[in-house]
Amino acid sequence: MFKKILIANRGEIACRVIKTARHMGIETVAVYSDADARAPFVQMADEAVHIGPSPAAQSYLIAEKIIEACKATGAEAVHPGYGFLSERTSFAEALEAEGIAFIGPPVNAIAAMGDKIESKKLAMQAGVNVVPGFVGEIDDTEHAVRISEEIGYPVMMKASAGGGGKGMRLAYSEQDVREGFEAVKREGLNSFGDDRVFIEKFILNPRHIEIQILGDKHGNILYLNERECSIQRRHQKVVEEAPSPFVTPKMRKAMGEQCVALSKAVGYYSAGTVELIVSGADPSGESFYFLEMNTRLQVEHPVTECITGIDLVEQMIRVAYGEKLAMTQDDIKIDGWAIENRVYAEDPYRGFLPSTGRLTRYRPPVAGWTDDGAENGRRGVDGIRVDDGVYDGGEVSMFYDPMIAKLITWGLNRDVAADLQIAALDRFEIEGLGHNIDFVSAIMQHPRFRSGELTTGFIAEEYPDGFHGAAAEAGLVKSLAAIAGFLATAEADRARQVDGQLGGPLPPPSRWQVKIGEAVHDIEMDDGAILVDGEEFALSMEYIPGDRLVEAEVGDEELAVKIVKTRTGFKLTTRGASHNARVLPGHIAHLAAHMVEKIPPDLSKYLICPMPGLITAVHVSVGDKVEAGQPLAIVEAMKMENILRAEKAGVVKSIHATAGESLAVDAVILEME
Repeated sequence: MFKKILIANRGEIACRVIKTARHMGIETVAVYSDADARAPFVQMADEAVHIGPSPAAQSYLIAEKIIEACKATGAEAVHPGYGFLSERTSFAEALEAEGIAFIGPPVNAIAAMGDKIESKKLAMQAGVNVVPGFVGEIDDTEHAVRISEEIGYPVMMKASAGGGGKGMRLAYSEQDVREGFEAVKREGLNSFGDDRVFIEKFILNPRHIEIQILGDKHGNILYLNERECSIQRRHQKVVEEAPSPFVTPKMRKAMGEQCVALSKAVGYYSAGTVELIVSGADPSGESFYFLEMNTRLQVEHPVTECITGIDLVEQMIRVAYGEKLAMTQDDIKIDGWAIENRVYAEDPYRGFLPSTGRLTRYRPPVAGWTDDGAENGRRGVDGIRVDDGVYDGGEVSMFYDPMIAKLITWGLNRDVAADLQIAALDRFEIEGLGHNIDFVSAIMQHPRFRSGELTTGFIAEEYPDGFHGAAAEAGLVKSLAAIAGFLATAEADRARQVDGQLGGPLPPPSRWQVKIGEAVHDIEMDDGAILVDGEEFALSMEYIPGDRLVEAEVGDEELAVKIVKTRTGFKLTTRGASHNARVLPGHIAHLAAHMVEKIPPDLSKYLICPMPGLITAVHVSVGDKVEAGQPLAIVEAMKMENILRAEKAGVVKSIHATAGESLAVDAVILEME
C-alpha cells in the first residue's frame, strides 16, 4: 500500500480523506493557500505545504505547485477530492508523467465524461437513455435561440465543462435565452476555462437520481445503489438521501446496469457517479435519462457509505494501488436510510444571499467526522455524523465554496433519519454569519418531503415568496413562552444577586407576560411549578444566564432551543425558525399597549447590494427610465453572477457604484427618483 499520499484539496473533503488515510496507516500531505493557513485540514495532516495566495486560480488550481509538493515530500499518490483539479485531464496526465499515482479514474474516462457534449454521444452509443437536445457547438446567441425553438421550451442551457450548479440557466422563452446564454458562457469560462454551451430539453416534474459506481483496474464495475438529490436551489444540491423514496428494485436494477454499461464503455475504474434525470410524470419510473457522469468522489458520498457500509475513499485508494474490489454486486445491500443536509453560509431570510465572514461560534451536534466502529457503515455517533472543515473562530472565505459542513443522519427508516436531522440541526450552533440551518430543518419537517413527492422544483414551488421560517404550531409557541418565562426568572434572579443593585433583598418577579408573534401567554413561577395561562405546564430544564443552548423536556418530548438575549426578551431558535419572545414583568405588561410602534424606513427607492461582492456591470445611467423587473446591475459573489432587478418603475436619480468595485452588503448601488 502507499506509504504517503497528498490531498490536492481543502476544507471538509481534505479532512475526510486524511481520516481514512490515517485509519489505513498512510501518511498524508496537505497543501494550503494563504486563506487556509490555520485550517483544520492543515493541522490534521502529517505534513503541509504552502502553495500560494488565497484565490484558487493562484494556488489550488496550479497543477505544477501540487506536483512540486509531491516531489518535496515524497508523496506517492494524489487524492484530488472534488472540484479544483479533480476532473482535469491535464493534471492526471502530468501526475502520470512524473510517476505519481492519481487516486481517481483513467485519463481517457475523465476526458470522455468531462465533456458534456461528448459524454452524451458516448452514452447514446452505450445504449443509455439520453435527454433530447443539441449536442454540437453553438455559435452565438441567435444560434442558441434557433436551437431552443426547435427543441421546444423549456430548455436548459449548460456550460459543457460545468458542474456544481455553475454555468446553468433555465429558459422558458426566447427572452430567457437572450438574457442567459452569454452569462452561461462567461460562467463556464471563469469557473472552468471552457465557454462552450449545449442545450437540452428540460424535463417537467424532474427528479434528480444518481447512481454510485465503483470499479477496479481488473474490469470489475459495481453500482452501489442510488441517491435522491432532487431538492436543489439554483441547481445546487441541498438535501441528498439514500436510497430514493421513488426508486423501485426494478428501476434500481435498470438504472444501475445502464450506468455500469456506460462505465465499461470508457474503461472506468475508481469511484464515480452517473447522474440521471427521471420524469416524475411517469409513474412507471421507466423514463430516466443520462445527464452527466462525475468522474470523482461526490459531495454526498456519505449517504451511500451509511447504507452500504463501504468506505468509498478507502476503496479509491485501494483501487489506485491496483487492488481488486473485495466485493461483488450481490454483496451490495441497502441497510437503513441516510439523509445529508448541506449547511451553507447563506442567509435564507434574505433570498439565500452568500454570507461570508468569521465563525464567532461553531459547535456541531457531534465532534467532526467519527466512526463508532459499526460493522456496516460510518454512521457517526448515535446515527449522527458531521463532515466539516471549519473551526470556532475561523473564517468562511469569499474565495471558496460557502459550505460550512455536511450533516448526515442514519436510521432504520426514512422517518427516523429525518427526525434525527431535526434534532441535530436544533443543536447545531453557528454564529457570526448567516446560515441555512432553519431552512433545511423546515424541509425535514415539510409534509411534501415526508411523503417523498420530490422534484427539482421543490424549493421554488414550496417557497415561492422566499423563506420566512418554518411554521410553528400553537403548542410549540406555548412551550417557547414557558421557556422564555423560565429564562426571564433566572436572569432576574441573577441580577438581584449582583452587589449594589437597587432592591437587593427583594425577590425576582414571578409573573411574566410573553408575546411571540400574535400569541400572548401569561407565565407564572409558583414554588417550582410553571403555570401557563393559569394551568400547570410540564417543563423540565436547566439554565444558567449566558447559556446559548438549552435542552428542555416538554411532557414526553425533548426540545433543544438556541437562545440570544435581546433588549426586550429573547430570540429563541428551534424547529426551523427563530421566534422573538417579548417578555414583560406581569405588573407592567398592561402598559405595552401604549407604546408607539417604530416603523422601519422606506428603502424601496434604493438598489442595495444584497451581499458582499464585485460589481461586474451597471446597465443604466442617470436619467434612464426603468420598468419593474428590468436588470439594473450584476454582482458576482461565490463565483456566481447575480442579476439585480428594479422592484418598481422609476427614473434613475444617481449612481453610487461602478463596474469593478467591491461592495459590502447593504451598500447603495443607485437611487431612484
